[in-house]
Amino acid sequence: MIDTQVTFYDRDSIQDMTWPDTADAKYAQAYLEPMMMHGTIEYMTNVNTTLLLARMNELVLPVTVNEEEYDNAYVCSPYTHYVTYAKQELIMLQKPMLEKGLSMLLGILGRGMKKAKINKVVHVNNWLLSTNLYPAMTGEQAVCILEAVKQRYPRHTVIFRSLSARLHSDIIKELQGAGCRSIPSRQIYLYQASDKGFGNAKSRWLLKRDKALLDKHGYELITGAEMTDADIPRIVELYRMLYLDKYSYDNPRFSERFIAAAKASGSLRIYGLRKQGRIDAVMGYFCRNGIMTTPLFGYDTDIPQSVGLYRMLSACLIEQARDNGVLLHESAGAAQFKRNRGAEADFEYSAVYDRHLPLHRRWCWALLDHLLNRIGVPLMRRMKL
Repeated sequence: MIDTQVTFYDRDSIQDMTWPDTADAKYAQAYLEPMMMHGTIEYMTNVNTTLLLARMNELVLPVTVNEEEYDNAYVCSPYTHYVTYAKQELIMLQKPMLEKGLSMLLGILGRGMKKAKINKVVHVNNWLLSTNLYPAMTGEQAVCILEAVKQRYPRHTVIFRSLSARLHSDIIKELQGAGCRSIPSRQIYLYQASDKGFGNAKSRWLLKRDKALLDKHGYELITGAEMTDADIPRIVELYRMLYLDKYSYDNPRFSERFIAAAKASGSLRIYGLRKQGRIDAVMGYFCRNGIMTTPLFGYDTDIPQSVGLYRMLSACLIEQARDNGVLLHESAGAAQFKRNRGAEADFEYSAVYDRHLPLHRRWCWALLDHLLNRIGVPLMRRMKL
């Protein structure tokens, strides 16, 4: 039997925390402690949440608590994820009449979801990023943390984001056994670039061609150590151009303070593509439990697409995953591009516990469960989104 005691720490009690002497805990301290002390909005300007730590033995997880905050980034706002952001992504259907009808339906559902207090939630293991990597933890530990959160926040929905069958089968199984719903969130792409049999001849040829674009266009790959504080505004700008301007302002909006802290602490390994002294593309990744993901990714979208900054940066990222011997979690988007280069698709889910809430709070989660599992997932599979 494991020790099931879970202790919570907030901004006022964090000084009482004795951090475990593990790589995961040291990473958590470097990344989370500044945000706890100064507030998340200083680091991500559209993320307003109460950040806590949950400790169970050597395991340390971030926990976020929200009440409403309907303008928040989707990383801690289910309303933004399933209504606001979903409306923006309807354009991918490329069927105007269907898009219009679904947009109206989402508007009606959104009003009902606000009445059901869909944003009165506690997220477990929420690093406030598009992809939350999990430390080495068991499904039994996840259930123990769920029980502790339910006791502390009896009027909140409890959510574990970023779970996929390939990576977290034990956690999903145990949380389902404890009464959680599995609500689909997005289709993701995984690269096992360190495997000798990774990809096929075409994908390997594409990656080689993409990497060759660096020499062709005169770019060099530089590390964070080769960047200065004067580069930080440019890094923020490049992320904004791609993740916010091109995709959605409902993604986390990293501030200069976030980039400076990540660079100084090493919580993100930052690389850039530089030409004639100017950085035109940037990526920042971290690894946990044999998996790597890249929350910081951007490039100058004013430079012609024919130059291939996205292709160069992606090739460098896959090369880093291969060199580190880890699986690369490439989140969602650019589906065909990623498939062509050897990525395998999987679905990501949120484990949602709402059984302790009254019926007028639960109906929206039941509806999402029904619609997304029966209609949304088959549609995304068919369209390969």
